[in-house]
Amino acid sequence: MNWILISDIIYIVLLVPVSLQIIRDTRSSTKTLAYLLLVIFLPVFGIIFYFSFGINYHKRQVYTKKLFDDEVLGTELRERIISKTHTNLLNNQAAIQDGKSLVNLLLKDSWSPLTEGNRVKFLFNGEEKFPELLHALRGATHHIHLEYYIIENDIISNQLKEVLIQKARQGVQVRVIYDDFGSRAIRKKFVRELHQGGVEAYPFNRIKLLFLANRLNYRNHRKIIIVDGKCGFVGGINISDRYINRPESQNEYYWRDTHLRIDGPGIFYLQYIFFCDWNFCSRQRLTPETIYFSSPKPDDANVNVQIAASGPDSPTPTIMLSIFKAINLARKEILITTPYFIPGESLLDALKVAALSGVAVKLLAPGFSDSRLVNAAAWSYYDDLLTAGVEIYMYRKGFVHAKTMVVDGYISVVGTANMDFRSYELNFEVNALVYGEETATQLAQAFTNDLFHAEKLIPATWANRSGYKKLFERIARLLSPLL
Repeated sequence: MNWILISDIIYIVLLVPVSLQIIRDTRSSTKTLAYLLLVIFLPVFGIIFYFSFGINYHKRQVYTKKLFDDEVLGTELRERIISKTHTNLLNNQAAIQDGKSLVNLLLKDSWSPLTEGNRVKFLFNGEEKFPELLHALRGATHHIHLEYYIIENDIISNQLKEVLIQKARQGVQVRVIYDDFGSRAIRKKFVRELHQGGVEAYPFNRIKLLFLANRLNYRNHRKIIIVDGKCGFVGGINISDRYINRPESQNEYYWRDTHLRIDGPGIFYLQYIFFCDWNFCSRQRLTPETIYFSSPKPDDANVNVQIAASGPDSPTPTIMLSIFKAINLARKEILITTPYFIPGESLLDALKVAALSGVAVKLLAPGFSDSRLVNAAAWSYYDDLLTAGVEIYMYRKGFVHAKTMVVDGYISVVGTANMDFRSYELNFEVNALVYGEETATQLAQAFTNDLFHAEKLIPATWANRSGYKKLFERIARLLSPLL
């Protein structure tokens, strides 16, 4: 009994400073409460979990060395970005419509410029993306910059590897960043073959102890490719056979996803993000020479593009703020597709206010997910949304992995960020915002097509699900900041 008493006293002594650190370091009050409950009700394990996954590197600035020094951008460049964005706003008022404040938010928050004169193309699923991507890579003459969360060791990934090695041997600069956790399948032989073929490849934030690493919690979820500083790709599709819906892929189920190709100056900020991440993970000093940022405007290109990017290194949750602002701009319609929906109270309230104000808010989410706990946490939000008048559809054809949003038929968002805590607080993410009715119409049509394979939730029926399910969902919601 004395040993039990002594161990209790020791744990309480440890618990007090750990709790104070959680309160001091954790930015979100919801996450603070979740971590406190964890360390109090799960002795020892809770503290181990917090120190493994919960330390707030945002304030500790572990990632600051991945950014360029302020003098690299320079006062003159920032002034040019501001001036050019304001000029583009004046020249494209019809396309931007009421989105000026959203443009200014990204400009002020992260110096992301509004660019005009772009050509964009939506690529639906892997069967559209990969042929387009491989064709663009084969045409590279100066450089290929590739940054991905997941690169598998499978058919399409090896096809990609062969093209990258071929281009490197032709004298093209080929640089690859892969997330050390998401791309763990390529950590050995695959990467070694890239190196032997002349490709520079580095893991983002190398993980040495895979299952006991705090860095495991901070993932580079970005999917960026830039070819010759002229065209770029961004979206939800990783490098894996699972995204290709063909018999030879032997997928367990149909995979629905969306990617975006950008030709024109809209890729400059993607290039900047890659430079920052490359200098961090490679410990090199790649400088922004003109040849990397010299893309001419394609013929007949008139699309306006702006990039939103954020991560644990960001002073503010830029992507979340841009989504929040876009929702608040809506006057007619909001169409959201996301595989993981854990919005937090601010976005939840924004969606409810929009619906209650007469905006048609429609949410497309998976009918089943690769995480039962995440799905349960998402379902816990549905009652409030349905009560407010939000229409919720559950995709039944397979798994919907696209991360898109259309607002009022003129703002389109395509990117890597899910609508959840992890994407807004923990992951390195990137979204493309496209302003204009033509592209918004295309993305809205894709949303409508997906609804043919979705089941609309009936509020009364949903409210009558079993009490056990509701209890499990509420418990999952308590843990949602940790998922």
